[in-house]
Amino acid sequence: MNSHIITNRTVSAGTLTRTAALGLALTNQLLSAAGKPLLPIDNAQLEQMICTGFTVGAALAAWWKNNSFTPEAIEADAFMARMKKRVR
Repeated sequence: MNSHIITNRTVSAGTLTRTAALGLALTNQLLSAAGKPLLPIDNAQLEQMICTGFTVGAALAAWWKNNSFTPEAIEADAFMARMKKRVR
């Protein structure tokens, strides 16, 4: 019996981007171990890139998420959650 699960989903752009970044990182690691780095980055540049990455990630997460500070906004979020539960 051949049972296969077939879905109509396609691979997302995010998945492709993460896979490409992983491939580049692994290739760079292997070449670096062989003494021929693909991305010649020194420690200061790496530290700056990591700090910038954390800053950009935190900024995007803070911008994207619904940040409710006022009591009215918090109450509205709770109301929306109740409405979403009721619809399901």
